[in-house]
Amino acid sequence: MKELLQNAIRKGQKALSEYDSARVIASAGVPVSKSTLARSRDEAVGFAREMGFPVVLKGCAHTVTHKTEMGMVKLKLKDDAEVAAAYDELTGKGIALDGVLVQEWVESDKREFVIGLTRDPQFGPCVMFGLGGIFTEVLKDVSFRVAPLSELDALEMIDEIRTRKMLDEFRGSPAVEKGALVKALIGIGNLGLEYDEIREIDINPLVIRGSAPLAVDTLVILDAKK
Repeated sequence: MKELLQNAIRKGQKALSEYDSARVIASAGVPVSKSTLARSRDEAVGFAREMGFPVVLKGCAHTVTHKTEMGMVKLKLKDDAEVAAAYDELTGKGIALDGVLVQEWVESDKREFVIGLTRDPQFGPCVMFGLGGIFTEVLKDVSFRVAPLSELDALEMIDEIRTRKMLDEFRGSPAVEKGALVKALIGIGNLGLEYDEIREIDINPLVIRGSAPLAVDTLVILDAKK
């Protein structure tokens, strides 16, 4: 991972692509949705068949950090024809891409959370957990801890958000596996400590599939000074 991060900085990148961001985040023990990078229409269709429909297609490049706003996401594609058309649309926008990310469509129970990392000038890497999705900026229901995190730190973070009851049995859905959340929070903190090339991490949303948390949108921002 060190080489991946340093190579990106040497190339002048301010961020990793979502494909590379997911690789870094998965290395910390965070469950990440299945995805693969297609560099042709035929590859995209083939990967979608192997993954199983429906799928999501995303334009993938280190410059594409706000994919939805840029129209670079196509959701719930149901067959070969829809995948082929989506691939052509994404690659036809005139934006330089590494390829098109083919990602599994995740049926969640609508509970969405966020995990993040920032660097405080005084305290260093700080981990954030809270309510995710479209409500992150509106409700600001989040908690913070300075890395490294202990299991107790992570559990306290989880318990501090106002919407913590959503982690319990909720509208017929099982309670969230808090152990997996704890491992993810500790792992993200450790990434910040181990790699000073990472300035920020944003995992939003972290959805709940069954009882398991799963990162479906990931972003690593680089520290160009490193």
